[in-house]
Amino acid sequence: MQYTLLQLSTAFEEPFMSDVLVAELADLGFESFETDQELIKAYIQNSMLDKVKVEQALRDFMFDGIREYHFSACEDKDWNEEWEKHFFEPIVIDRECVIHSSFARDVPECKYDIVIDPKMAFGTGHHQTTSLMLSAILSEPMADKCVLDMGCGTAVLAILASMRGASKVVAVDIDDWCVRNAQENIEMNHINNVEVVLGDSSVLEGRLFDVIIANINRNILLSDMKVYAGCLSSGGKLLLSGFYTDDAELLIEEGRRYGLELVSIGEKDRWCRVMLQKK
Repeated sequence: MQYTLLQLSTAFEEPFMSDVLVAELADLGFESFETDQELIKAYIQNSMLDKVKVEQALRDFMFDGIREYHFSACEDKDWNEEWEKHFFEPIVIDRECVIHSSFARDVPECKYDIVIDPKMAFGTGHHQTTSLMLSAILSEPMADKCVLDMGCGTAVLAILASMRGASKVVAVDIDDWCVRNAQENIEMNHINNVEVVLGDSSVLEGRLFDVIIANINRNILLSDMKVYAGCLSSGGKLLLSGFYTDDAELLIEEGRRYGLELVSIGEKDRWCRVMLQKK
């Protein structure tokens, strides 16, 4: 699989502006990011890259601060080896769940121990939206529930739902790379009740879930709200994240159109998590 690197030099006034830019690039197909003060590196599969759209998005970006950028071809690498060189530090969520790579050292002991080797897929728990969703899964009853993890990435949310007692979990992602990584992580954690599916919301037809977890982005969540509501059981809960607090009301109102009522809102560094329930 061949990748292109987009390297950006920035001078934003506030740190959150980098997060907004990364979110917009993710919407354009970029899969993995490295940020270091005034430098952002973004990686995308060559087959997914539309330079015209990317350059237009950079010109239209809402905040000033992009100094310069350039594209370059990624040299062929053993991405597993690269990941081993730059593995993430273990992260603990609510003192109950620890997430770490298979090569981490001095891992804290927690009730739920999840091993994730994300490679190019999103979802180690370090991003605010993943952290918000992990906390929600820890606080919500999962025992004997049928759960959907939509836009599963590494499948870390699906894995925790399974560990929390879900009877069955379906993990869906549109990217075949994420699907393969999710399957590897599920196997690594000795989970046997998670089905990984390649596709978008169209693959949900005919399925019914007690809990739906969707950590994607605002536009996709708005577009797919009707589908989520249609495959949610009566009294079932929909957990949404991947957007900023400013966009929460849009999603809440869209949910109400399909019989979903607000239960709670969580926030972390301007990123938001919304929980809705079907009447």
